[in-house]
Amino acid sequence: MNIIGKITIAGMLILAIVPPVLLLSGQAFYMDLATRLVILGIGAVSLNLILGFGGMVSFGHAAFIGLGAYAVGIPAYHATYGEFEMVASYNGLFHIALAVGFSALFALFTGAISLRTKGVYFIMITMAFGQMAYYFFLSLDVYGGDDGLTIDVRSELPLINLDSPMQLYGLSYVSLLIAMLLVNRIVNSRFGMVLQGTKGNAERMATLGYNTYYYQLLAYVISGAMCGYAGFLLGNFTTFISPDMMHWTRSGELMFMVILGGASTALGPILGSSLFILLEEILSSFTIYWHLPFGLLLILVVLFIRGGLMGLFKSKSGELK
Repeated sequence: MNIIGKITIAGMLILAIVPPVLLLSGQAFYMDLATRLVILGIGAVSLNLILGFGGMVSFGHAAFIGLGAYAVGIPAYHATYGEFEMVASYNGLFHIALAVGFSALFALFTGAISLRTKGVYFIMITMAFGQMAYYFFLSLDVYGGDDGLTIDVRSELPLINLDSPMQLYGLSYVSLLIAMLLVNRIVNSRFGMVLQGTKGNAERMATLGYNTYYYQLLAYVISGAMCGYAGFLLGNFTTFISPDMMHWTRSGELMFMVILGGASTALGPILGSSLFILLEEILSSFTIYWHLPFGLLLILVVLFIRGGLMGLFKSKSGELK
């Protein structure tokens, strides 16, 4: 096993052991921090599928997280007030189906249009669709509008109590492992090889007979559905949702995580999200302008560390030429 494989296993073992130990020792705050890290890690892993392996720079991916969160909040809101009890309830499986289904449909619709463009135009149109979702939920006063919506009761899942920090973290951690394995399986399949080939040279792949548009669109839909599931977890974790979850700056944060950790690597998005969460907590305790040093850090990483943190590990081990 190479150094990257060992680092990946070590990193996931740390995430599996340290947060529960901290919770049992009375450090609940760090458990919450780890839960948020893991959930955002799922979003970063989903974005890495299209950004790192597919070369699609999406600036609207936070919209899928917001859709997933509202898929929890809206049914719970109606159930609380006794409306649509046969449909909208606290059923977690129903919430997951809504989160993944609507996110996939939104990805299919927006991706079908966005992928007609290339380069900076693709970036701008994905951001435009994300902002459309943001302003749509901003205008829904019935669900709180800009003030957001409080989730009074978390989703109810068989054998899992999401009110328990340990069980919520366990579900999020297992979901992250599944997301990483799924992405790894996809990128190493024939489909993934075509997707990566399209990133390198779309014209050549098209001349070989591959419908590159279909492959990119399917990857975009899968990524959006995974991000929607992360939104389901985030909504249950925060018990508060707002349109701010969908703002383009949130999409920028997801992209920051992927680039900082290392795009097109298994552990890169997790490393990136870990460093992001830790630095956010540390820097925000000193200044409200903590985004400035963050931006400077990203510039330094792009300029001097090829492939992000994982690229740094590869260069140290001699694997990156």
